[in-house]
This record gives sequence, structure tokens and C-alpha cells, in this order.
Amino acid sequence: MQIRSRLVLALLAAAAASAQAKGPVTANEAATARYFAQLVGGKHAQQSALTMFFSQMPKGGDLHHHYSGALYAEQYVDFLDKQGLCVNKLTYRIETDKKIIDAERALPAPQRNCLSSGELYADDHSYREVLQRWSSKDFDNHGAIQPPPDRQFFQTFGYFGPVSNANFAEGLQTLKQRAVAENVSYIETMFKLAPFKGDKAFDDAAWKAANDDAAFDALLRQQQSALEQDAAFNGNVKDYVARIESAAAGIDDAEFTMRYQAYVLRLLGPSQVFSSMVAGFKAVGQSPLIVGVNIVGQESQMVSMRDYALHMKMFRFLKKQYPNVKVALHAGELALGDVPPEGLKFHIDQAVNVAMADRIGHGIDLAYEKNVIALLKKMKEARVPVEINLTSNGFISGVSGDNHPVTLYRKFGVPFVISTDDAGVTRHDLSHEYVLFASRYRPDYAEVKRLSYASIEYAFLPAAQRARLTAQLDQRFARFESVMAGLTAGSMSQPFKQRK
Repeated sequence: MQIRSRLVLALLAAAAASAQAKGPVTANEAATARYFAQLVGGKHAQQSALTMFFSQMPKGGDLHHHYSGALYAEQYVDFLDKQGLCVNKLTYRIETDKKIIDAERALPAPQRNCLSSGELYADDHSYREVLQRWSSKDFDNHGAIQPPPDRQFFQTFGYFGPVSNANFAEGLQTLKQRAVAENVSYIETMFKLAPFKGDKAFDDAAWKAANDDAAFDALLRQQQSALEQDAAFNGNVKDYVARIESAAAGIDDAEFTMRYQAYVLRLLGPSQVFSSMVAGFKAVGQSPLIVGVNIVGQESQMVSMRDYALHMKMFRFLKKQYPNVKVALHAGELALGDVPPEGLKFHIDQAVNVAMADRIGHGIDLAYEKNVIALLKKMKEARVPVEINLTSNGFISGVSGDNHPVTLYRKFGVPFVISTDDAGVTRHDLSHEYVLFASRYRPDYAEVKRLSYASIEYAFLPAAQRARLTAQLDQRFARFESVMAGLTAGSMSQPFKQRK
């Protein structure tokens, strides 16, 4: 009891000190801070109460968000019939060959291996197997055939790919409705792979010139010029932008905003990666809805490791050509044992100091980085935030609790935000990420409130739009804290309302 009391008092003192540094707080904010301190102040945090708290708390934005991995597998099953597709109940993969689909449908139902949405729902065994392969469902309770968790995670995209690459408007509406329901006002999603073009001669030359920066930049300049003059390539970029704008129609309103990142796949050859980067940078200039460029793909995969430095130099080159384009990079999504030890020593550093990233995604190999002290100093002073994805890091890489470098980012003053990564694949939401952060690391209320605001502060948006979302967040927090103050006074008569 004494330990719990001391912890509560320490959290209350920290909340008061933080509030004084920020300025005077309202009575409702102080009451909310006291209530929150009680939730995290015991020997064990009160997770159920924290879930209720964070479900209601305004959470600003979600800045590390993959569109295809955010939708739940159940919705992808619904999409099958929309596209006239079926799932093979022997492999649990989507069949796209129309001849095979038609032949299957001509068979009597008991002989049919390729199932429609309705048939899949009626076959509970096959349906559950699909969910287990298309997401992490039942993984933790050992109800599924279990590959290693990183393979389980990354293989899901190959299963639902044929339906995730269509139905964009409906998918975005689902994500919007889900965000609004949990008091999230902004999403910045990695939406579509930017178009690319292969060139074997460039691939060979790129690897040869990789260690000579001047020669490599000259090669990139030559390749960029060729792409600029390629009518088909530029037409693909325009089509890419048009598809994003079409899918985004009707998403934004007074209460919710969504923006889109073009992304590059690091598993491809150098010419494909570079041309995709060029397309992404050009796309940002062609639509205000496209606000940045990212690079995705399992970082421990052989091609990703082999070409990592090459990719960072490509970003450096294009950042100089397009200084106003924002870049968020998956960097350091590696844990001890994923790769040989030397592979852990430079990814975040090169993303920050070579590629000039504006934000870092994951950053979990921080403690192993050779340049870690200077890197932390640079990220703090340059205000390069890290997108923290607790569920994803725990599931894919086994990095959680005291082993997670969010403890170092907090200690050394590096800005960070809380985000989801692929909430549909790992089956959670943004509120859950805040619950994990609060229950594991016992922050005060002022810190979690700052994290909500940070997700708007570091959004790739023009200043006027960030100011609008911040003012909106002010209003939502005032309403939330009023409700929390009533709750702490024992009143449950007022419903939780955030949006009107």
C-alpha cells in the first residue's frame, strides 16, 4: 500500500510540475490529471479503466498508418464478391483466374474448393483459417499453425493483396468511421505504391558506383533526366495521382482529415526503387492530398539490407531536388538476431543524416546504433520525431516493455508520437497503443496529452491546417476534461461526447 501511495504521489507531483512548466491549467484538466494518476499509479495499472479513458480521449492523429494493413481481414472477405473472386479453401489464397473461378462455380457445392464470401462465412473452419492467415487472429492463444511472427505478419499482404488493391473508396470510408469512433481526427496513411520502371543497365551501374558519391549522384541525375522525358512514366504518375484523388473524394469534412503518403518498396531492384521515388516526389507536387514519401518492406530481408545505404543516398539526392517534399522513413525496424550485429549499427543514423528524413518509423534498433549519442542529440535538436508502434514492435520483433527504445527517446528528449502501423493485421486500434504506453511506462497526464498534440504538430500538413486541427483539439480536450472531472466527482450523468 505504501509503495502504491508513493507512486501515486510521485505521478501527481510530476503532473503538477509539468503543468507549471506549460502554464496554468484549468480545474478540469487538474482533476483529469489526478484521475489518470490513480489509473497508472498502483502496482498494476488499471487497464480496463485506461481503455475507457483513452477510448474517449482525443488522440489527434495517427502518423504511421498503412492503408492495406489497417483494414481488418473480415472486410477483405466482404470484398471478394464485389470483385467476383473466391478463396481456395486448400491454400486460403484468392483465386483471380476467371477460367478457374467459372469452372469452380460450375461444380456442385460439396466439390467446390473456391469459396465466395457467403460460402466462406458458411464454412466456419475455412473462414477461421482465412482470418488466421490474413491477420494475427488467434496467434497469441496458439489457435493457428504458427510460422515465426515476422513471417506471419509480412505474409498476410500476399494473401489479401488482390482485394486490398481495389475498393479504395469503401476502405477509406471504413478507416474514417473507425477513427472518428475512437476520437482520432487525422490519419496520414501510406496508401499506394508509387509507379516504377525497371532498367537493368542502371541496376548494374548503381551497384558499381555505390561507394563513390559523386559518380552515384551523376548516375542518378542521368536517370532522373531520362525519367522526366519518359512520356509513359509521367503518364503513370498522373494516373497514380488521379486514383488517389478519386479514392479520397468525400473523406475530409469539418471533423476529420486524411492525407496520403506515396511509398516505395525497398525489396525491388535499384532502378525500380529510384524510379518509384521519383514518381513519389513528383506526385507530392501534383496534389495537396499527397503529403510525403516513405519506403516500406521488411527491413531484415536480404535486398533491403544489401541496398539500404544505396536507398538512403537516393533519398538524399531527391531531397536536394525537392527540398519541400517531406520524407518519413521506416528505419531501424530490427531486433537483435534479425540480422548479423553489424546490420544493427547504422540504419537510423543514415535515415537521419544521409536521407534527411523528417520522421522516423519504428526506430527500434536505436541502442545498437554506432553513432547513438550524436544521433539522439541530432534528433532532439532537429526535432526529428519517431513514430512509436508498440503492438507491431512487440508482435513482429519481440521488442516491448523496458527493452523498447521509447524509454531512451523519452529520456533524451527526442520527440515521438504514438501510432498503429497495421492495426488490421495485428488487430488493435490507436486507443490500445495509448493504453500500452500508459500501463508500461507510467507517464503523467500532461505527457499523454502532449503526445496527442504532437501527432498534429509533426503531421506533414501546411501550417494553417495544423493550426486548425490544433484548435479543434483544444476544444475536444476541454470537453473531454469536463467529462473526466464529472466522473471523478462521481457524476456519470453526462454522456461522453467529443465531436459535437
